[in-house]
Amino acid sequence: MQPSQPSAKSGNHLSQYIREVHKFPMLSPDVEHALCRRWRDHHDISAAHQLVGSHLRLVVRIAMGYRGYGLPAEELVGEGHVGLMRAVCRFDPDRGVRFATYAIWWVRAAVQEYILRNWSLVKMGTTASQKKLFFNLRRMRGQLCEPNDGTLKSEHISRIAHVLRVPEYEVISMNQRMAGRDYSLNAPTDTEGQGEWQTWLVDDSDDQETVLAEREETAHRKALLPSALEKLTTRERHIVVERHLKERPATLEDLSHHHGISRERVRQIEARAMIKLRHTARASVGSCGKTDDGARVSTTGRLCT
Repeated sequence: MQPSQPSAKSGNHLSQYIREVHKFPMLSPDVEHALCRRWRDHHDISAAHQLVGSHLRLVVRIAMGYRGYGLPAEELVGEGHVGLMRAVCRFDPDRGVRFATYAIWWVRAAVQEYILRNWSLVKMGTTASQKKLFFNLRRMRGQLCEPNDGTLKSEHISRIAHVLRVPEYEVISMNQRMAGRDYSLNAPTDTEGQGEWQTWLVDDSDDQETVLAEREETAHRKALLPSALEKLTTRERHIVVERHLKERPATLEDLSHHHGISRERVRQIEARAMIKLRHTARASVGSCGKTDDGARVSTTGRLCT
């Protein structure tokens, strides 16, 4: 799934929105404290609106810092709004800090969660250390090597793992996952948009005719096996079953002890028994007989052409 690219129209809307949010006045500490208390104590909606409006520029500034992840800027701003409203609902004005100091963490968390959800169909980070690694790896990679170089030297990996306090294998894994993105199977392969990427995918699996023939062959062999085994002696049948029809085949050593003969003798009996089974199968089917539906079948059970 390719990241959406904002159109020129959406970019114009975002620019207009940024101009609008700068029209909201900044709040003095006393006014801000009074509004926070009105919301906390009386759930005054107008107070909440003023708090949100005066901090929209903070949301825009934080969201714009994450544009490098290839997601639409307007959606990043929208997620930042969600974080800002959560901060308004949870802020305690008696903490002794400005609301912006508290809200910045909620806004950043909302934007980062959105990026993690939409960066890839595969979940990028679940633990706190993985999330920290995801959002710091690109910055540190740019400091240590070429920003567009997807490879990391061993000393770079060690340095990043040490600074972020994560295992080196997590740095390697995250770097590999961030090197590529998800792409739509319907993504065009040419500038005119006539071809799609999925048309170039090759299906390596067998066709239905081959699958059906192999299924029928397997069923046919299973049907012949009981009668073919009856043609063997008791010792031959036991050796064949133990060597070829068990989940854990017996060794020549085990069978030599069981029958009181040498391993070489067991091997000879096994070879002779397998020849008998093949002759019995040929006798049952014919060198190239016919099945019930008239199709010609080879000695191995495959359809003859």
